[in-house]
Formats: sequence, structure tokens, C-alpha cells
Amino acid sequence: MTGIDGVAVVDKPAGCTSHDVVAQVRRHLGTRKVGHAGTLDPDATGVLVLGVGRATRLLRYVGDLPKSYAGEVVLGVGTTTLDAGGEVVATADMGGVTLAHVRAAAAGMVGRLEQVPPMVSAVQVGGRRLHELAREGVEVERAARVVTVTRFDVLGTGSGEGAFRVEVDCSSGTYVRSLAADLGAALGGPAHLRRLRRTAVGAFTEQRARPVEQLELLPPRAAVEHLAEVAVDDEVAHLVRTGRRLDRAGPTPFEGPGPWAVVAGDGSLLAVYRADDGRARPEVVLAG
Repeated sequence: MTGIDGVAVVDKPAGCTSHDVVAQVRRHLGTRKVGHAGTLDPDATGVLVLGVGRATRLLRYVGDLPKSYAGEVVLGVGTTTLDAGGEVVATADMGGVTLAHVRAAAAGMVGRLEQVPPMVSAVQVGGRRLHELAREGVEVERAARVVTVTRFDVLGTGSGEGAFRVEVDCSSGTYVRSLAADLGAALGGPAHLRRLRRTAVGAFTEQRARPVEQLELLPPRAAVEHLAEVAVDDEVAHLVRTGRRLDRAGPTPFEGPGPWAVVAGDGSLLAVYRADDGRARPEVVLAG
């Protein structure tokens, strides 16, 4: 199958990397042009948004969307990777920590936070991904990043001693495993994350996710359904297809700050435009 374009929402299973899923989708669809909009750890499950064909160029707009997660924080045990896949490096008796204590500590971690990317993350430093360096036993200095946690709910106790079920809504780039470790530190001991599941990327919820074998290809427009939309007639559509800048206050107004998803009369996505002073300029043009 060639010449296909679209967006796929895959329910990633545990035990494989995001790149493994991309490879599976390439084989399933018979096309090489497949990319993902943000990695999931190999042990994690849940929503992984993929772009196929020309829709890969739209993944930048998906990657910046807020994320939602569910998982378990285990108090009293710290690991090298801050999750259950690492080696145990610290233990402590935290049996006296109650559900009320955990909820109070989690509530104090809602808002704008500074996070240092863990060494097992996919962040690049000096052209190398941190997890590659970590496998070589190398640790490098990492700059802190500002992230936003809009919800950090502790639902109740989990399975096993010291485990608590949590749900998190956060900005793109937030490391939930770091939140778990920081939660433990706020409660006076080590902690790690396990059973992480991404439940949503923007409006791409787990209810829309499918296994690779049952993959459904959505139109490219789905990747930018959260953007303001501008519908154009055939005359303006021709200008858009040729990459022309347009007056924001012209016959087809571009209202608000943008960016804008520009769609044709038949509902197909033509391009994404951004503000450029009093004009709108094309950032991604799909229709040529």
C-alpha cells in the first residue's frame, strides 16, 4: 500500500519500544513513512499517536498536546530508572505513610514545576540520547525544564505494600517517573513508578486507541483538530496549495492568534498557517 496519509492512535503494549510500534505499523500498512508523536517507555502502555505519509509533518502539533497518565507509585523503594524496570538502589520503611499523607503531598506538586530529565529519558545532550549514555554508565549534567501538572490525584491504595494508584494530567515533556520519585522524597523516602499507562494525548483518548492489527487510519485533519479552523473557497485553496501568504483580514479572515488549520470545501486539510504580523504564512502545506 502506497500513497496513504493519515493519523493512527495505537494502544501500545508493554515490552516494546515506540520505535518497535512504528516498525509494526510500517509492515502492516506497507509504507515506510510512519512516525510517532512522543515516545512511551518500553514497560508503559497506552496511547501512542502516529502519523502516516504526509501526516508525519503534522506530528509537531500533536507532540505539544497535554498528556494524561495512570499508574502506581510504590513508596519505600527507589530504583536506578525511577520505575520498576531498574535496579533497587534505596529502601526505607514508609509503612507509617497514610493515604491522606500521600494525597496532601501530591496536591503540593500541582502547578508549574522544574524537572530535571532522568538519565533514562530520550532527551538529547551533546547529540546523544540520555538513555544511550545511561546504558554506558555515563551520567551528564542536565538542565531543568519547566513543566505543568494540572492534576495529580491519588485514587487509593494499589496492589502490594506501599503502592498507591495515581492519575496525572500534565504538559508535554513531563516525566511521571520523576513525579513519583519526588512524591516519595516529599514523604521522606524513596519511591518509584510502575504500571504506567498513557490514557490520553489531547483529545486522543485510550477509547480511540487500537492494537496495530486493528489499526484505523484517521484523516490528516485529525492531527490538528485542536487548532482554530479556517475554511476557504476554491480560489483561496489554490493560493494555499502554492504556499502563498494571505492577509489575515482578507475575504477569508484568520481570527485569533493562530495557528490555523486551513481546510478545503470538502473538509480536507490543505495546510497549517501561522501568524506573521498582519499576514498568515504557511508552516506546513499538505496539498500541492
